[in-house]
Amino acid sequence: MSRYSAPMLLSAAYLAASVSLVHAEPLRANVVSFQATATQEVTQDLLAVTLQANREGAQAAEVQAGLKQTLDAALSEAKRSAQPGAMEVRTGYFSVNPRYGNNGRINGWQGTAQLVLEGTDTTRISQTAGKLNQLNIVNVSYGLSRALREQHESALTAEAINRFRSRAGELSKNFGFTHYSLGEVNVQTGDPGFQGRPMMMAMRAKAADAEAALPVEPGKGVLTVTVSGQVILSQ
Repeated sequence: MSRYSAPMLLSAAYLAASVSLVHAEPLRANVVSFQATATQEVTQDLLAVTLQANREGAQAAEVQAGLKQTLDAALSEAKRSAQPGAMEVRTGYFSVNPRYGNNGRINGWQGTAQLVLEGTDTTRISQTAGKLNQLNIVNVSYGLSRALREQHESALTAEAINRFRSRAGELSKNFGFTHYSLGEVNVQTGDPGFQGRPMMMAMRAKAADAEAALPVEPGKGVLTVTVSGQVILSQ
């Protein structure tokens, strides 16, 4: 065999592989990509209230014990009004950190513990939050419950699909074609989630004020369904 045989064989194999690849993945023509969206404004029905306790002390264990005692008492009080779906109770952020003086040395400890009330019964949640006077309200958020999303998403999905099909027909006609077929299509749903409003409230001075229900007012959330993909135009 001559010294040129091996390179020639390799070149022939590479050429064959290249031709095979071209035939395996032909260039797609008359393909248009676009998207269609359907939206609906819905009154938010899911309320989340975050309450917080703050403690300071000379020892970390002292601060931690104080936070735990306060949180346990608040949990016991809140659970009396808890009801699945209507008002769920859970603990949130809990931390104890050193406090530094001007000389850069630790001169004490400070800690934070949070309790979260969440559900669709806004009256129950606001009244419970008003009773937990050992905690401060630091955030109030509204969102959309899963049940409310599912209630509206089916109709919105159908609307978005109809808009996609209508747009496909328009594009087909505008490009001078009479028919189209669907290529890859994706359906995506979404909503803005919780929208929070920070409420760093001062310690209540009067017992009567402490047990007053928290004033709340739901906002609006926008549900969105987007259909995106490709259509292949044909005569």
